Amino acid sequence: MKIQRVQDLVSIKRSIEAGTSEQQAAVKGIIADVRSRGDEALREYTEKFDRVKLSSFSVTEEEIEEAYGKVDDQFISIVREAAENIRTYHKKQLRPSWMTTEENGTILGQKITPLDSVGVYVPGGTAAYPSSVLMNVVPAKVAGVKRIVMVSPPGADGKLPSAVLVAAKEAGVVEIYKAGGAQAVAALAYGTESIQPVDKITGPGNIYVALAKREVFGDVDIDMIAGPSEIAILADETARADEVAADLLSQAEHDPRACSVLVTPSQELAEAVAIEVEKQLALLPRKEIAARSIADYGAIYVTNDIDEAVETVNQLAPEHLEVITANAMELLGKIRHAGAIFIGRYSSEPVGDYFAGPNHVLPTNGTARFSSPLNVDDFQKKSSVIIYSEKALKANGAKIAAFARMEGLEAHARAVEVRLKNDN
Repeated sequence: MKIQRVQDLVSIKRSIEAGTSEQQAAVKGIIADVRSRGDEALREYTEKFDRVKLSSFSVTEEEIEEAYGKVDDQFISIVREAAENIRTYHKKQLRPSWMTTEENGTILGQKITPLDSVGVYVPGGTAAYPSSVLMNVVPAKVAGVKRIVMVSPPGADGKLPSAVLVAAKEAGVVEIYKAGGAQAVAALAYGTESIQPVDKITGPGNIYVALAKREVFGDVDIDMIAGPSEIAILADETARADEVAADLLSQAEHDPRACSVLVTPSQELAEAVAIEVEKQLALLPRKEIAARSIADYGAIYVTNDIDEAVETVNQLAPEHLEVITANAMELLGKIRHAGAIFIGRYSSEPVGDYFAGPNHVLPTNGTARFSSPLNVDDFQKKSSVIIYSEKALKANGAKIAAFARMEGLEAHARAVEVRLKNDN
């Protein structure tokens, strides 16, 4: 890995989610086609991109039972425990509706209502991501969403991975479809003969999925446009080089464009980690992917002191931030921008990915400056409640009408004044 002084800091922000003009045009065409031809178009794109011809998109109970037979009891136990950890964490995010009564009799409040329906996209094809199922479905269930639809691209056998189906069943999903790519996003947003539309789409995917989510946003809501994974590790001389290197590589193996950064005031640690990364890299099954990531987006920055190191990670605003220092908890209050913060040497990033409970759907590409992990609020909406009293309207009606006229909206003013006149 490259070792450099922090003065040479390069942002981890990468403008890749926009896609090429060809990719954008392809996605727009797919969406328009699915909107126009429904299942027929969805079936054709599934055959074209996933190389499988489906008679039905729905996952059957028989397929789910078959999936349970293909995974071992230990996996099922782990999924259930992870789901419970995620559920327990997200229940703490729930907020009640509320109302307050003013002295003049006016009642003001906020009504919190779960979304009617949510579509969850789970990546598939060559890999299985049961953790993505849990992280998207469980908070939606906690929020009170009644209809949760899961889509995922089928494999060559026309089925979804057994681990994904088991996770979906354990999380409580009953509506599952074998569909992926931009065509699945279009089906969720606008509906087909087989798939009824939803109000919001969440979950990660490739560039075509990301572009499709961007395209349908406004007709439906989306969670975020997530880019390749990122990790920044803030460490001092107390950290172990082999552990830091392992954590950097845990993100590098995701994607050639994943970003792994160490920020440290210790030149000794920097040099030891650089050596350790190369040593561990050679032994990784996905070493080609990880090697490209480390070469293109990996870096070690050496700062003058720990305060400069903290400010550096705030500038990076990483998706994942590990703090492995002698006074890690003391630094927590100084960290302003990070999607998820892992404190101490035992809080390795995969702990959060799979099991601890907090959500692993996180803001990337520097957007942790202004956005948050997927949470219960993402699956609810808030309505203002206004019950204005006669006393309050008489006291404030003239002011409200004056405000309206200041904006040139005479009908607004008269809508208030007619009530004042009728009550005289």
